[in-house]
Amino acid sequence: MVVFLGVGARDEAAAIAWLVSRGAKVRIWEDENGRMARSVQEKKAEVMVISQFTLYGSMKKGNRPSFNRAAEPAMARALYEQFVAALELELGRPVATGRFGAEMAIEVLNDGPVTLVVDSEQREF
Repeated sequence: MVVFLGVGARDEAAAIAWLVSRGAKVRIWEDENGRMARSVQEKKAEVMVISQFTLYGSMKKGNRPSFNRAAEPAMARALYEQFVAALELELGRPVATGRFGAEMAIEVLNDGPVTLVVDSEQREF
């Protein structure tokens, strides 16, 4: 499972536990009946987390995206590292990561039709 983690300027550490729980428990793998019923925990699938501030890009004005809703790098790095550590703890195994702030070439093989957006601002308290 590849997680592209965008950290927004309004994000907070309190959202990490919710995001980790969602990521670890989301049922996106098929069971023996062909239903999406297995989680990354059950499947014991590998996980990679990549920081992706461009998820906060806005094209409301002009032709150049605005990233003013993304967190400043120091805050984003801290929350990214907290997320990775919490996910490793939840899964009980290491999680692969990209290099924070680096320009990277990422090759992803999408094995199935599942791409989800999980937004901590949409969680219920």
